[in-house]
This record gives sequence, structure tokens and C-alpha cells, in this order.
Amino acid sequence: MSPQPEAAAPFVACRGVSVRVEGGQYAVRDLTLDVMAGETLVLLGRSGSGKTTTLKLMNGLRLPTSGEVTVDGRATSAWEPHRLRRRIGYVIQEVGLFPHFTVERNVALVPSLEGWEPGRIRGRVEELLVLVGLEPKRFRGRYPHELSGGQRQRVGIARALAADPPLLLLDEPFGALDPLTRAELQREFRDLSTRLGKTTVFVTHDVREAMALASRLALLAEGGIAFLGAPETLRGATHPEARAFAEVLDA
Repeated sequence: MSPQPEAAAPFVACRGVSVRVEGGQYAVRDLTLDVMAGETLVLLGRSGSGKTTTLKLMNGLRLPTSGEVTVDGRATSAWEPHRLRRRIGYVIQEVGLFPHFTVERNVALVPSLEGWEPGRIRGRVEELLVLVGLEPKRFRGRYPHELSGGQRQRVGIARALAADPPLLLLDEPFGALDPLTRAELQREFRDLSTRLGKTTVFVTHDVREAMALASRLALLAEGGIAFLGAPETLRGATHPEARAFAEVLDA
């Protein structure tokens, strides 16, 4: 009898993870979760459900009170923080661009820190601006205050991709945008994810956004998992929180 192939190891793994905060409460409680290479896992939930804390555990901005988080097979506590974070593209709602840097310098930041040659950096910046729909000659010399919200978010995504990290973490990246721009960026992000095949964890409280972007969906409630599975199976879930979110889809 031929041996069975080994199951692929998760790129990110949370094993019995809890994070205790002031007052003895838990932001995350006994969380066990795998993120497989190449998938887009969406963390869905209400405010205070533990979504952002879980994301911060994955890039080492928070360390667990108990349990373990691993990235690429190594516990986050064992990584040098700057080495871990340079392997992760991180995008937040407020974008976080440096206001005194041009678009080009913002996108080039991590490759510059990694010691890339100037010519390679210039080529990478141009490639990424094209990828996110910003014409390089028009936009690379601009400053963040000269851009619209949607354009700043595109620059933030380009910056996150600049050093070709294997892992992308996105925390409500489109939440502050108007509905039309948000829908446009959701479509473009979905297409981009398919083309690049990055391992991606995307946080949102918007169930429709989650359904549009997820290859797998994790619904968090009170720091734990209320539902985990393919997005199309959410309507059949029995947990009260899953039913509540599913009802929004039918409203």
C-alpha cells in the first residue's frame, strides 16, 4: 500500500491562543486557526470580537498570553520582529503613508530597508503602481495629501506588496471609502489576489465584503470562532452569531 501524501502545513497557525487584557477580560480566547498558503481567509465579526487582535498576533504586534502563533513554521516570539514584519505586507484603514514622502518613496520603503539596488527599486515601484491602477508618470511624484482616499489605499496596497512578502494582512482597508470606490477596490483586490496567489488574511465587519473576497471565512464572536468554512456555507450554520450575519445577506 503506497504511503499517503503528507498534508500541507499551514503558513500561519494559531494553537490554543488567548490574549488577556486589563480587567481580566480576554480579547481572544482559546483560538485555534490555520491559514493555508495561497488562500484568502477573511476574519469577520462585530467590533470587539477579536479580529484586529488576531491580525496583530500574526505579525507579532501582540504576543499571546497563552498558546502559540506560528508564521512559516516558526513561533512569532522566535522571530526577530523586524524580520517577521518585512515578510508581511500590512494594510490598515488609515493607510499610514508617510505624508512627507512621495508615492514613489512610500512604495519603495521596505525594498530600501532591505538594501535593494536603486534601479531594481525604481522598476519595482513602476511595476506595482501599474498593478494597482496608478499611472507611474502621473502619480509617483505626488504626495499623499494630493491623492483621493481610493488612490491612497491603492498606494498602501502597492507598498504592502513592494518586497514581495509571502503574507498579506489587511485590517478593514476599504472601510473609510465611499460605497462606489469601495466596491471598485474590492473587485480589483479579488482579481489581484487571484493573480498573485498570496496568503492573505483580511479583516472586515461587512458580511457582503467578506462573501465577495473570502476563499474561506472565519466568523469571530467574543474572541472565539463562531463559524469557519467556505463563505457559501454561512447560511447553513447553526451558531446564533452566524445566523445573525446570514440574515443581513437576505435583508
